[in-house]
Amino acid sequence: MDITILTEYFGTYMEGFRGTVLSSLMALAGSFLLGALIAVFRIGPLRPLRWFGTGYVEFLRNIPLLLVVYIFYYGPSVLGMPLDGFTAGTIGLAVYTSSFIAEAIRAGIMAVPQGQTEAARSSGLSYSQTMVHVILPQAIRLVIPPLGNQFINLIKNSSVLTIVAGLDLMYFADIINADTYRTFDTYVFVALFYLALTLPLSYGVRVWERRLERKY
Repeated sequence: MDITILTEYFGTYMEGFRGTVLSSLMALAGSFLLGALIAVFRIGPLRPLRWFGTGYVEFLRNIPLLLVVYIFYYGPSVLGMPLDGFTAGTIGLAVYTSSFIAEAIRAGIMAVPQGQTEAARSSGLSYSQTMVHVILPQAIRLVIPPLGNQFINLIKNSSVLTIVAGLDLMYFADIINADTYRTFDTYVFVALFYLALTLPLSYGVRVWERRLERKY
């Protein structure tokens, strides 16, 4: 393995690394908020919202991520509002991941004893207040492991941005490979950069889970 590729193109790698980190953080925040909202829709009292939540999850979970990114990349252009590859890719990544997060949070909500909801409502809280202040905090604590797995998958899936010139790590790795023709060496270093992101996150999720277990 030629280490000089890493030293000579370190700045290029880091530019892609920063793009991957930024896209992943934005998509993580967006997918979590959207996923929590869709999870509440799916178990809510209003039938139209339940239908919408179910349709949203089933549609996105059963189509490829690449197709979702293409929808946000080419769709706005048809309407005269084109998005750059980074923006379209990040939005597509967040929307796609939110469908999996919604299912994880919904499972957590269903695992919270029904008495919690009844007690909150009898105390005068509205349905939305009950969800935000009572049910969701408990549900999210219950599903930290699957949520952590989804966040790790999100980081790995961010490589799809390279298809729409999203300025991510894989995009710049393709540029390096085209310049050096050292395909194996180029992408081995890419794998190390991804591991630098996913391994600490995996460890952090385990630590957080253990702390919550001791607390509760």
